[in-house]
Amino acid sequence: MRKDDPCTGVCRFDGRTGWCLGCGRTVPEIRAWRKLTPFRRTALVRELPRRVSQVGEGTLVDGES
Repeated sequence: MRKDDPCTGVCRFDGRTGWCLGCGRTVPEIRAWRKLTPFRRTALVRELPRRVSQVGEGTLVDGES
């Protein structure tokens, strides 16, 4: 895990949105992270807290209720 990488080490994905429950990124965003421009990284990092909170507000994961 790099200092500028938003990964939290959780790596579980929401089945509806495809967002990681830890960092909020999608698999394609995670794969592309090192190739993103600083502008694109900053824009994505600003979006991630909203995604993580949205996924944590009642989205079912792994069949939980």
